[in-house]
Amino acid sequence: MMPYYQRRPRQEEDHRANLAEWKPKTKIGMMVKNGEITTIEQIFAYGKPIKEVEIIDALLPTLEDKVIEIASVQRMTKNNRKQKYRATVIMGDKNGHIGIGVGKDVEVKPAIQTGIRNAKQHMISIGLGCGSWECNCGTRHSIPLITKSKCGSAEITLKPAPRGVGLAASATVRSVLELAGVKDMWTFSTGRTRDKYNMALATFNALKSLGELKNLDSLKDEVQSSH
Repeated sequence: MMPYYQRRPRQEEDHRANLAEWKPKTKIGMMVKNGEITTIEQIFAYGKPIKEVEIIDALLPTLEDKVIEIASVQRMTKNNRKQKYRATVIMGDKNGHIGIGVGKDVEVKPAIQTGIRNAKQHMISIGLGCGSWECNCGTRHSIPLITKSKCGSAEITLKPAPRGVGLAASATVRSVLELAGVKDMWTFSTGRTRDKYNMALATFNALKSLGELKNLDSLKDEVQSSH
């Protein structure tokens, strides 16, 4: 039997803040509020963390969220056993921006809301492209090269695919790739693939490594200047 949160569709709610009443508390937030920063890539160039969710609401207004797992977690205290719900949420605009967050609470709804805020604070920008020799169309429907990552015992390898292949992946991995904007992909996973949290985080880290690649032109300039 499917979990209740998958059988019954969750009502869509507006999780975005009222930007008109937003009073920034960080320097990055003030720059976004004043219009000095217009894209999230500019924040990544500064190397500063995003501590206000209103920044994401202002720069990425088309974000979509999806709850991929709600699990019951427990911890033992001196008095008794404490039980909470852990909600794993992914958010993306299907255009190269993706975030994953986790929220815990004694109730499901607050756990999901905390997960959404946490996902906004861990938003990344990935490098989309076409690295398949069978396609080589130069568009942004896949990824530019092979990448892999591991989380816990779950390990995943992402391979660029030609146009029309679709997402050859499990349901959890497909959810992350769809919200990231990837349309064609081959995937290969090993380990405990039934763990949705580890699989989602491994996929997220694999995509994150694409955004950390250094530009080849700038690398060439540094090599020439060093000589």
